[in-house]
Amino acid sequence: MSHADDLDPAAMRAQYRFGGLLETDLADSPYGQFAHWFGETVAAGLHEPNAMIVSTADAAGRPSSRTVLMKSYDERGFVFYTNYGSRKAVELAANPNVSLLFPWHPIARQVIVTGTAERVGPEETAAYFRSRPHGSQLGALASAQSTVVSSRAEIDEAYERLAARYPEGGPVPVPTGWGGFRVTAETVEFWQGRENRLHDRLRYVRAAGGAGWRVERLCP
Repeated sequence: MSHADDLDPAAMRAQYRFGGLLETDLADSPYGQFAHWFGETVAAGLHEPNAMIVSTADAAGRPSSRTVLMKSYDERGFVFYTNYGSRKAVELAANPNVSLLFPWHPIARQVIVTGTAERVGPEETAAYFRSRPHGSQLGALASAQSTVVSSRAEIDEAYERLAARYPEGGPVPVPTGWGGFRVTAETVEFWQGRENRLHDRLRYVRAAGGAGWRVERLCP
């Protein structure tokens, strides 16, 4: 019997002894609170603190999830980039409702966003694309994300052809089927782990008409 056979997930538990989260601690908007926590997460040295789980659903309600890197945020929402032919993009075209989860486990925190996604403008997409490393630009051109491919060699060969066509130091065209999504939040929950599973969960909810936010506390 291997060591893995002896592992019991039900027996795996950690006691969270980080500080709590009170209503009086919160910023006026979820984006301000996110900026505060995001800064603390970066300062704590977490690996890829901008990594988030993006969950979408197709027109029939069947869900799917994947990890994506957030590339910007402000009072308008959270932005990530993808191939517009990818599964998540196709699902968002049919059903714009989306959930984002930032899993900051080492500091016993999570941020959970629910809202709707829409494409960012082509100028914003182009500006971000040009900021990417040369190899990442070529990768976006080489990969028809989420489509079936016959082998790894097919992907590598497509990349090499593009690398020869667009060498380092020269411009790479922005792929026509690639760009950003901005997720406009309807709710943003800030989850802080506490002892005995009595976690703090404070959720911003967009007020009726979209003017301002109210905060509610959820039972753990």
